[in-house]
Amino acid sequence: MTKQTLSFSRKDSAKFFKTLNKRVNDYFKENNLKRTGNWKLYTKAIFMFALLVIPTALVLSINLPGWAQILCMIITGIGMAGVGMNVMHDANHGSFSSKKWVNKLMGSSIYILAGNDYNWKVQHNVLHHTYTNIQGHDEDIDAGRIIRFSKHTKWQRFHKYQKYYAFFLYGLLTANWAITTDFVQTYHYLKRKLAYGKFPNPATQWTKLIIGKIVYYSIWVVLPISLGFAWWQVLIGFIVMHYTAGIILSVIFQLAHVMPNTEMPLPDEDGNMKNTWAIHQLLTTSNFSPKSWLAGFYTGGLNRQVEHHLFAHISHIHYGKIAKIVKQTANEFSLPYNEYNSFWQAVAEHYNQLKQLGQKPSFA
Repeated sequence: MTKQTLSFSRKDSAKFFKTLNKRVNDYFKENNLKRTGNWKLYTKAIFMFALLVIPTALVLSINLPGWAQILCMIITGIGMAGVGMNVMHDANHGSFSSKKWVNKLMGSSIYILAGNDYNWKVQHNVLHHTYTNIQGHDEDIDAGRIIRFSKHTKWQRFHKYQKYYAFFLYGLLTANWAITTDFVQTYHYLKRKLAYGKFPNPATQWTKLIIGKIVYYSIWVVLPISLGFAWWQVLIGFIVMHYTAGIILSVIFQLAHVMPNTEMPLPDEDGNMKNTWAIHQLLTTSNFSPKSWLAGFYTGGLNRQVEHHLFAHISHIHYGKIAKIVKQTANEFSLPYNEYNSFWQAVAEHYNQLKQLGQKPSFA
């Protein structure tokens, strides 16, 4: 049975977000808090960078046995994902610090994670946050032909097996950034004249992209080889690191949007959506593990996607507090608030969603 998109009156929707905004603003005023990060975030940033750097330094400086090298690169991958979710993500949303130069500096950490800040801001801040779960606009639900994340994507026979192979492919996310994705995105985004803020000079963007890749491969490939590691050892370490980071990031991303309780709405013939932006975010996002300290700490608050999508300009360290406000206000207005109590419950439901989307539609 096809899930019908819920619709709410524009008047009530506007009143909801006005009320919610006031309550969140009052929370920060009454507690004399900045919306950006504080010492807790900065301490966590140091920890995440340590997870990324220290295991790599050990591999490069000490003659470790093979199993220990693999373990270190797994930890490096965990650190890579941790820096991405806790440092780069907040910074490129402008919420890591109240100082723009700090956000720019911390946001540029994406370059040591295999990405590019221009591409990420367009793909994430513009396309994903504006057109969440809308087929043809939100690239987070576009996996080409290989995985069917939306009921609006054309069904292929092999999709019935995606419940088995999707999780294995998730590990390729950051490796794709390093090899092909950034070049493809830069070409298409510049051609479409997309930007988050000022549109960059195309020549400057291509130069930054190429230099960024040269620096990236110099750190993660050239340097180890120059220190005496065989090319195959470097390749194994590179794959292990990226596969670890990729599967972590991909699973967390998918648990936020490709779930049985989230919608995949489409605009009408005139290009209009049924609901206002704020209601759309409630319908298309989902939280998991709201009571887990570890989930909130490591994922950079991405386990609270509802709060993140409604208040992306607020640092994730505040999500735990404002979540109570969001949930209460949504309940008062009889609006949905999607949430799973545990990580593994959410993973199981995502698996079920992959299974459902892998079945042949009745109209196919």
